Amino acid sequence: MLATLAASVGVLLGGGPLVAGVARAGAARAYAARTISLNESGRLHLTSKHGFTLNEAGSASGTIGGTIYLHLNVVAINRVTAEVNIYPHGGSLSGNAKASYRVAGATASFSGSMSVSRGTGSYDHAHASGLSFTGTVQRSNDAVTVHLSGELSS
Repeated sequence: MLATLAASVGVLLGGGPLVAGVARAGAARAYAARTISLNESGRLHLTSKHGFTLNEAGSASGTIGGTIYLHLNVVAINRVTAEVNIYPHGGSLSGNAKASYRVAGATASFSGSMSVSRGTGSYDHAHASGLSFTGTVQRSNDAVTVHLSGELSS
């Protein structure tokens, strides 16, 4: 009886439907969802300028910190769009923003919202919408300050 049981187990483990099902089930990955209250501030400097687009880089500090790159595009007298890439330790976050834009003397300010559509590494499944996206532009040297806040899910 023991030999028959051992032979049956050997047949089952030899690649039949049961083993394939176990292999498929074992191949699926489970990811624990987490929410991060994002609160980042960055001081950026101009790296290049093309028409009405300012390409900026600098350091972000706050919840995750890291290097931040911003492509701020003035699309109308009172509107900007932006592509934002943040590189915290262990991954990256990428997203897009839309904001109102107001010039007041030597400074311009923007205020709107941002969504995160992509992450890598530790932020592989990151996404967010409705993040607060605010900042200023010093018109004399095009230096930008930016602030991002809101809930990020990953």
